[in-house]
Amino acid sequence: MNIAIVCYPTFGGSGVLATELGIALADMGHQVHFVTYRQPVKLALLSHHVHFHEVAVPDYPLFRYQPYELALSSKLVNVVKAHKIELLHVHYAIPHAYAGYMAQQMLLEEGISIPMVTTLHGTDITLVGNHPFYKPAVTFSINNSNAVTSVSESLRRDTLTHFSIKKPIEVIPNFIDLSKMGNQDGPCERSAMAEPHERIITHVSNLRPVKRLLDVIDIFDRIQRECPSRLIIVGDGPDKNPARRLIEKLNLKSKVQFMGNSEEVHKILCSTDLFLLPSEIESFGLAALEAMACRVPVISSNVGGLPEVNIHGESGYLAEVGDIHAMANYALSILNDEPTLERFKDQAREQAQKFAIDLVVPRYEALYEKTLQEHRQSAS
Repeated sequence: MNIAIVCYPTFGGSGVLATELGIALADMGHQVHFVTYRQPVKLALLSHHVHFHEVAVPDYPLFRYQPYELALSSKLVNVVKAHKIELLHVHYAIPHAYAGYMAQQMLLEEGISIPMVTTLHGTDITLVGNHPFYKPAVTFSINNSNAVTSVSESLRRDTLTHFSIKKPIEVIPNFIDLSKMGNQDGPCERSAMAEPHERIITHVSNLRPVKRLLDVIDIFDRIQRECPSRLIIVGDGPDKNPARRLIEKLNLKSKVQFMGNSEEVHKILCSTDLFLLPSEIESFGLAALEAMACRVPVISSNVGGLPEVNIHGESGYLAEVGDIHAMANYALSILNDEPTLERFKDQAREQAQKFAIDLVVPRYEALYEKTLQEHRQSAS
């Protein structure tokens, strides 16, 4: 198949999933064309099966904000025509499905009919999409997609609850390439991050308020009082400076390290003993899955798709949002006993195997084939 993938080219979960999906599809022999405003961060190398098409948005003084959707729609039309694209796969209802629909309509004017698959990742539904200004556009984009998927059952339910959706939504979860996670070329360099007697605790996110980074600091503070520990924070975002101020207030500066954005998170997770994800909202929890794939148990909030990923009492523990006391106690119950920690590490890896890339990507491939067949039948 000749497939065009539209996504955000950033470190976020949707961009990672879309890029890994495209690479996997290319490895299976498909032609994959990424269409976005910058080469995705996870797309290290292009090949004769993987292509990148940049969406340029020229400055125009008439517009206060540059019209990315217009530029994306036009670019999609050009890419479809130039490379004989058979199917569009867009990640996020807005702006991508909205732009994809406009591209479909422009192509129809030239006698070209192409189906579109839309994958919902969460923010387009739980935050942006449910805003009154955007709700009609999100509903329209989903209902006019040829096929729709969501990354968790929780997100599927939320979408059907908050929007008037007429299309069936298939749950295809995020996935993990286990061959890249938890298997290092050499021993993990724990000494670079902590003393031999200390536990290493990690948090990875975009450090937005919904990730509750200040809760991470408070949970860690309670942990380190009873269990010698270091906290590693990976990512960047608006809560970084408030977190630094809280760290100073709690006298934790010598025990917390900010790593910034990193393309080698697995090397940090290789040395990690426990992962904290106390988010207010998580449609899936890809960061938790990546940790589990590296044999790292997870303490997370009990929201969204997290209970579908992190199994309470097996791969880690779940607690209500903001319950710092419970999360710290769960963490200590794992960290203070070596046999318990090893058991949870093994169970975390075992749970992650249920989301292996070779189990999930064929489901997308099957959906593409089904969507193409139905589209051809309806056009004939």
